[in-house]
Amino acid sequence: MKKNIFVFPCGSEVALEIFRSLEYSTHFYLIGGSSVDDHGRFIFNDYIDGIPFVGNPDFIKVIKRIVSTRNIDAIYPAMDSVLHILKLHESELGCRVVSSPVETTEICLSKKRTYSHLEKLLNTPRQYANLEEVDQYPVFLKPDVGYGSRNCLLASTKKDAEFHLEKYQKCLILEYLPGKEYTVDCFTNFKGEFLFAGARERKRISNGISVNSKTMPPENRFQKIAHVINNNLHLNGAWFFQVKERANGDLVLMEVASRLGGSSITYRAKGINFASLSVYNAFEIPVSILENSFEVEIDRALDSVVNVDCYFDSVYIDFDDTLIVNGRVNTVLIGKVFEYMNLGKKVFLLTKHDGDLLKALEIYHLSGIFEEVIHIKTYEEKWQYIKNPNSIFIDDSFQERKDVFSHLGIPVFAPDFLP
Repeated sequence: MKKNIFVFPCGSEVALEIFRSLEYSTHFYLIGGSSVDDHGRFIFNDYIDGIPFVGNPDFIKVIKRIVSTRNIDAIYPAMDSVLHILKLHESELGCRVVSSPVETTEICLSKKRTYSHLEKLLNTPRQYANLEEVDQYPVFLKPDVGYGSRNCLLASTKKDAEFHLEKYQKCLILEYLPGKEYTVDCFTNFKGEFLFAGARERKRISNGISVNSKTMPPENRFQKIAHVINNNLHLNGAWFFQVKERANGDLVLMEVASRLGGSSITYRAKGINFASLSVYNAFEIPVSILENSFEVEIDRALDSVVNVDCYFDSVYIDFDDTLIVNGRVNTVLIGKVFEYMNLGKKVFLLTKHDGDLLKALEIYHLSGIFEEVIHIKTYEEKWQYIKNPNSIFIDDSFQERKDVFSHLGIPVFAPDFLP
């Protein structure tokens, strides 16, 4: 039987990586939850909205109710502050929380506490108690508790720093690190055994998220830092740390997070699924790691999910230049065909193909897929063969779409957008 995994908040970048990592698992069933409707509601098929914010007095009470009514086996927190609160209340929730122990989450939640805990063992940024101590600009202003690049500033002058600190008083004043920046994705099992550390360069960053990242061959300098952190923090499951170079090339610790990284897809492409490993690990199921030997570069851009408000239970699809384009199967469309069928919709092939259609379907390995293959003459009208009023029509031809829409009034789509 699949274990029910509740991902909260389900719209964060971390949650979306958890979803992509586990959506095809035969062992886990995903339920998403959020306090505000965001991208998560388009991604998670099973979605719970209206959950109080983590600071609300009713937050834990509502989470406990969800755990009970939905038979949740584990909660996978997808934000640092949520992770800490849920781990703090794990004993009363009635399920497991996929995370390191609460003492570790407390340290990792605060940059200041992280530096204090590790500064005698690793290079940490030079900290200034106030602006009067600053002897060199620029300096980097960063919230003690926060994520991404929110409320951060590279201040080139004292005036810039003063203005920023008036708005965000809980910022740390840190030395500026001009060199390259790296994330090191790590994994420690429930026995405390350190199993993996893999570095990736953060080559392009947007809103604190690494949108271009590239894996790197193993280097001792990253491995040494990983082992020091693992030996001095009680970590469990996926975690990561970020370092940046000083002008002389020395690596300086920027932060440690007791969760997987939002861009850890870089190593998932090499065969290391941190979300899956972490959930198995949370149930104390032994895991091992297999890493492919090639290197990976990822580049991320803003993507879209479109929710079309139209009901249909039948789909009519054209063949030439729609399902087959430039002599090749339109893999996006054929994938959609199976998605439609998985949802119980009937899919018809409706075409004026000039030639032996059945042979063409065999050549492209498309025989036996459709509810019905409707092969009409070139002078016939396609709209006359669409019998179900709850249908949609997909065709590359504008004229065909216009005729169907004019006569039947059903939604029509070109192959560039598939509902």
